[in-house]
Amino acid sequence: MTDNTPYIADPPRRVPSSAELRERIPGWGSDLDVADRPSVPKLSREVGLASGAHWDVPEQQPGAEGRERSIEHAHVTPVFGTAQPLSGLPRVVKRYAYRRFSEGRLAHWMLLVVGDRLDVATHRVTDAFRGRPDRVVHETGVRAEWRAHPVRSRTGSSRRDWRHGLLDPLVANWGWLAALGGVVLVVRRLRRR
Repeated sequence: MTDNTPYIADPPRRVPSSAELRERIPGWGSDLDVADRPSVPKLSREVGLASGAHWDVPEQQPGAEGRERSIEHAHVTPVFGTAQPLSGLPRVVKRYAYRRFSEGRLAHWMLLVVGDRLDVATHRVTDAFRGRPDRVVHETGVRAEWRAHPVRSRTGSSRRDWRHGLLDPLVANWGWLAALGGVVLVVRRLRRR
């Protein structure tokens, strides 16, 4: 049994003293003496204040009341990123994940992933409407493999990804393929009329 074996009826084993640990483990307790500890001046508030350093919490960045905050934390950190503010359906999904589920729950993280995927899909659609669609074939890397020994690079090596190589374009571009399928269905229905 170890010293910290949980869930046993036996009383815990005796914790070794500092002297015993020093004998048994080379270097144990080398920082117990304050005179030998190099971080002591840094940990002293008086020394820090004399040098002009401070340990006060920074002023809260504006806009914290609308930020996502996990239910485990009482407040948002004093400084946070604002480069990519949430909007639309991804915002609703992510805020629900933060409001409803703890960070220790799988549902919290899965909803955040779903929110990210929705964000990617909405940006792809808006980029297409703005006339800057994604370069679908270039992003998969298919063209690069086609130029550099396509058959040998897939079969003549010990690559582990050859099985899903054909699925990569589908996985990377499922949104475009779904949109194309929707357009085909609409065109077929319009032709039947």
